[in-house]
Amino acid sequence: MALYAYNRREDNNMPQAESELMFSIGKTYDLYHLLLLLVVDIADIAGEKIDQALQKRMPTPEDLNPRRRFVDNAVIAQLRINKALNSYLSSKKLSWTNNPHIPRVLYNKMIVWKVYEEYMQSETHTYQADKKFIIKMITELFALSDDLNSNLEEQSIYWNDDMEYITAMVEKTLKKFKVDSGENAALMPLYKNEEDAEFVKILFRKAILHDKKTSEFIDKNTTNWEVERIALMDILVMQMAITEILEFPEIPVKVTLNEYIEIAKYYCTSKSSTFVNGILDNIVKEMRDSGIFNKFGRGLVGEDYSE
Repeated sequence: MALYAYNRREDNNMPQAESELMFSIGKTYDLYHLLLLLVVDIADIAGEKIDQALQKRMPTPEDLNPRRRFVDNAVIAQLRINKALNSYLSSKKLSWTNNPHIPRVLYNKMIVWKVYEEYMQSETHTYQADKKFIIKMITELFALSDDLNSNLEEQSIYWNDDMEYITAMVEKTLKKFKVDSGENAALMPLYKNEEDAEFVKILFRKAILHDKKTSEFIDKNTTNWEVERIALMDILVMQMAITEILEFPEIPVKVTLNEYIEIAKYYCTSKSSTFVNGILDNIVKEMRDSGIFNKFGRGLVGEDYSE
């Protein structure tokens, strides 16, 4: 999307475009933390409801004996005291304070949710059961909430298509939580390592700097099409794939192709993945025949350099 935005600019300001790319990645990381916080905020509302019921002048037997399983969920307790989560939220001043209706809307949806009722009534009170419910809460209840998704789009244009990816990352994070992790349960870093961070910048820069070269590959292998008639997103996906093949010799070609075919399915038209797949296959064949790229290390997987 950052590459698309750059192509729509008229000033060809690559530093500014790169800055916007890095900012958008940071916003995605903000959302990762906000979804974890949302779980805690919903638990706080559940706790408030129990306290309010106990303060009634004439509490019912149910009010006096509330079901506290969700409020006392062990994973929520870990999130509540998690050092990394609280530190990031504090440093970025992130909260749901300006959107208090969202935790309440989701609380109301949760208490009539079949999965919630099954969890509350289950006799299996284990850490794993607590974790399983929180993961379902995020990947199903949150992910499918029109209210939440609409609100996120209103809060930031950078969150328009992040939900599916971020819920998957949150699920991956929570699966690694352990009963004794306490306040030090690890959260996912913004980048796996410095090399990962550099990869983003280099791929973006090279895709821009080599767009003429990659366009020639595409033009040559779309003989029945004029490049101008091909959707811009299709072209950008192929340009990035070609750039990755040429500039990152340690990445296997098959890995690159699979990745960008999936990206085409997500960001382009319904027929784009098949079209992109066919064109990239032809381009890779041309590259192999011409010896244009050389892979090493892990990048040799699938390549035949025998004499």
